[in-house]
Amino acid sequence: MKFGEIVRSYTAKRRAVRELNQMDERSLNDIGLRREQISHAVWGR
Repeated sequence: MKFGEIVRSYTAKRRAVRELNQMDERSLNDIGLRREQISHAVWGR
């Protein structure tokens, strides 16, 4: 991966975590996630 791709990927993942954390519990449940799973779902760790 080139540096620019790494930065874009990192930025997109941070944005995804932020957006998911803003969702309410019902919305998260609708997409099959619990709040404590957000980081793992996005980052894969």
